[in-house]
Amino acid sequence: MVNLALAWAEQYQEIHPEVRLSVTGGGTGTGIAALINGSVDLANASRAIKPEEFEQAKQAGFMPVEFTVARDAIAIIVNPANPVSQLTLEQISQIYRGNIKNWKELGGEDRPIVSLSRETNSGTHVYFLETVVRLNNKKDKSIFSPTTLLLPSSEGIIAEVRDNPNAIGYDGLGYVTPEVKVIAVARDAESPYILPSVETVNEGIYPISRDLYIYTRGKPSGIKQDYLNWIKSAEAQKIVSQLGFVPIKPMP
Repeated sequence: MVNLALAWAEQYQEIHPEVRLSVTGGGTGTGIAALINGSVDLANASRAIKPEEFEQAKQAGFMPVEFTVARDAIAIIVNPANPVSQLTLEQISQIYRGNIKNWKELGGEDRPIVSLSRETNSGTHVYFLETVVRLNNKKDKSIFSPTTLLLPSSEGIIAEVRDNPNAIGYDGLGYVTPEVKVIAVARDAESPYILPSVETVNEGIYPISRDLYIYTRGKPSGIKQDYLNWIKSAEAQKIVSQLGFVPIKPMP
C-alpha cells in the first residue's frame, strides 16, 4: 500500500504546498506499532487492526479510528514461462502449506514449486495466511510451509517470480507488472476461474480481495481530517484506480 500512500502524499502536497507529509514503508504491523507509540499521526494498513493492537492503543491513551480508503485484489503470480494458468483456493492453500510441492501435480512441468510470501509484519502476509492458507477457517492454526521464502517487499516478490520459473507468489494488484503472469483463481473446483481486476473486485466475484485502511490516534481534526476527506474525493480515488487498486466508490 506504500506506493498508494506516496502518490496521495505527493498529489496532496501539490494542492497544499504548505503541508509536509512524510511516508515510510515497513508493513502494516510496523505502521500500527508506530501509531501506538506516537511516532506517526496516520497508519496505512492493508489489514484490519488486531484486537491486541487495539488494546495496546487504549493502554497508550487513545482509541484508534478506522477509515476505509480503497480496496485491493491479491493477485497470484507465476513466471511467464509457467504453463499453469488457473488454480483453486484449495490448491493455493496446499502449495503454501507445503502439501503440493511440484508443478506437475497441477498440470505443469516436472519442477519443484518455490513459494514466496511477504514477511510476517506485512498486512498482506496476515491477510493471505487467514484468507488463503487457512481458507477463512478461524479454528485452523496452520502456518506457511517452512520452505516458503519470506521477502521484505512487494517489489521483491515481483523480481523473484520474474527471474525464477519455479516460483509462485502473491502481491497486491497495484504492484503487478507485465514481467509476471497472473493466475485465474476459483473459490472451488466447481466455480469459475476469475482474474483480478477493478471490475471483478467491484462485482464481488474475485475471491481474494480486501479493504485498505488508514488508522488515526483518536478522532482526527485539522489537517489530518482534511487529508482524509481529500482521500475520499474523486481526485484522490482516481489515483487509486491509476495504480491498479479499487476505488471505494465508482469513478465517473
